Amino acid sequence: MFNNWLRENKVAMWLLTVVRVYLGYEWMTHGLEKLTGGFDAGGFISGAIAKTGGDHPAVQGWWGSFLEAFALPNVGLFNVLIPLGEFLVGVGLLLGTLTTLATLMAMVMNFSFLFSGTVSTNAIYLLVEIFLIVAGANAGRIGFDRWVLPFLRGLFGKNKDTYQTDPNRKIA
Repeated sequence: MFNNWLRENKVAMWLLTVVRVYLGYEWMTHGLEKLTGGFDAGGFISGAIAKTGGDHPAVQGWWGSFLEAFALPNVGLFNVLIPLGEFLVGVGLLLGTLTTLATLMAMVMNFSFLFSGTVSTNAIYLLVEIFLIVAGANAGRIGFDRWVLPFLRGLFGKNKDTYQTDPNRKIA
């Protein structure tokens, strides 16, 4: 019942839009700060690796091993991927473009930060992102998804010849 409300209700659509725009603004501004202000993930990754030891480690051993064996040696790649990912997720959420994909990528980043032992706002963002994922297309209906999703469905859907200009019209 609640799922249907999130997915189909117009009030939910407006509430999701407010939440989506706020979340998008947060992701975009954090990404932009990192893109323009110089960002180095090396300290963060090293700190997460250090949290794998002790009686009550904040970071699981398997994640620490990944960070030590892959992330730290390739920190240059992460110095580009993290700010760019945050910025693009923010833009996607702000504009309501490929909202579900942008939200999924935001969740991947939040989980990565949480796995690395940093709680901060990640848990709250993750909770909000779950609602956006469950809402599906309704979360981006007030945004460019209103036109992008029907176009993509027409392009890749069953009826590839039918490009749908009216997002409310169903493809037969």
